Amino acid sequence: MADRTPPLAIDRLRILVEGGEIDTVVLAFPDMQGRLQGKRFAAAFFLDEVLEHGSEGCNYLLAVDTDMNTVDGYEMSSWDRGYGDFVMRPDLSTLRRLPWNEGTALLIADLAWSDGSPVVAAPRQILRRQLERLAGHGLTAHVGTELEFIVFKDTFEQAWDSGYRGLTPANQYNIDYSVLGTGRIEPLLRRIRNEMAAAGLTVESAKGECNPGQHEIAFKYDEALVTCDQHAIYKTGAKEIASQEGVSLTFMAKYNEREGNSCHVHLSLRDEQGAGVMAGDGPGGMSPVMRHFLAGQLAVLRDFSLLYAPTINSYKRFQPGSFAPTAVAWGYDNRTCSLRVVGHGRSLRFENRLPGGDVNPHLAVAGMIAAGLYGIENALELPEPCAGNAYTAEYEHVPTTLREAAELWENSPVARAAFGDDVVAHYRNMARVEVDAFDAAVTDWELRRSFERL
Repeated sequence: MADRTPPLAIDRLRILVEGGEIDTVVLAFPDMQGRLQGKRFAAAFFLDEVLEHGSEGCNYLLAVDTDMNTVDGYEMSSWDRGYGDFVMRPDLSTLRRLPWNEGTALLIADLAWSDGSPVVAAPRQILRRQLERLAGHGLTAHVGTELEFIVFKDTFEQAWDSGYRGLTPANQYNIDYSVLGTGRIEPLLRRIRNEMAAAGLTVESAKGECNPGQHEIAFKYDEALVTCDQHAIYKTGAKEIASQEGVSLTFMAKYNEREGNSCHVHLSLRDEQGAGVMAGDGPGGMSPVMRHFLAGQLAVLRDFSLLYAPTINSYKRFQPGSFAPTAVAWGYDNRTCSLRVVGHGRSLRFENRLPGGDVNPHLAVAGMIAAGLYGIENALELPEPCAGNAYTAEYEHVPTTLREAAELWENSPVARAAFGDDVVAHYRNMARVEVDAFDAAVTDWELRRSFERL
């Protein structure tokens, strides 16, 4: 990643701390689920001690399930290993104020062991490794994520206490692109937009979506690691702002049987001089680099689906006619395909439509880069585009369950070559833990169908 001016310079932080404007510094990292985990420090202590040396955190934070339960099967962290620490090292390029938390600044951390070696299974390190491989080809990746959510008039506490049943969405009907619909909750959307901008994110727009209460706030694309870090900050911040406003929102991939929350990921490539390399004289205005890169996406889309759809719930999105993909196919501006080519000239890029709102962006983008490099390094040929309805055409189907995706990931020689056996095993175990927990659960669906009638 090129040197860049952080949203908040460290010298400016010192002045703000001395003047009493900043009293708290959050040091956090994205965990396997893409959540920010870390600590809040007294600002003066952070500057005196943590800034130079980092801070320790229990390594079980990369070896728990969504409920934060310790689970077996992880090589790097277990009861047998004593659940020791890793070190959170601040990345100064990520320093920023958090306007929705008074007197607070935040930094993203990289994770290392006590000997200074990186924690290879950490999502941020996984992405860094793929960006280094990409740089070896003289290329950089720019990424934009489009993250949808559903807003409810209930607080998070009310939603929990009700078992997430009977919640009241902020809108009662489909408000896709409706100015009136977004106006209903503009105070919330405006606050999110403005406070994200004040935190250093570049906001583009807000729009309504199809499911009642569903909305999307879009941010400008940036360097891949920057976008993924900002995605994690935004996701946490939006929930905190919603809570402060007495409402709740969810990014889960499929809240109900209607439209799910997507997180389409756009990616383009540039050379070392910053010039775009995807446009060219080939079919569709694409360069050979783009054609190979896109062919790599198709070749391992099923193998890497675990990185794009990481939960049981993720796979409920993939329904025909739902604007969520089912076919391993690509097309020009074709929303029925998993991969959609859009833009022209410098803006030419492709969109991965598999990820939902539950995606870990660091892992998804790492997967897209690794897939593209597989296509470039093997000069894969791009098949003909899908010009019609990919839902009804004869294409391979994306995985339909987390179990299927995990098996494809575990048995993929491309995944092992790109990420290493340790990373493959780590995230295969994450999927196993989720599948085992779901298989052991008795659902509301089973109770409704079986309590009286069977």
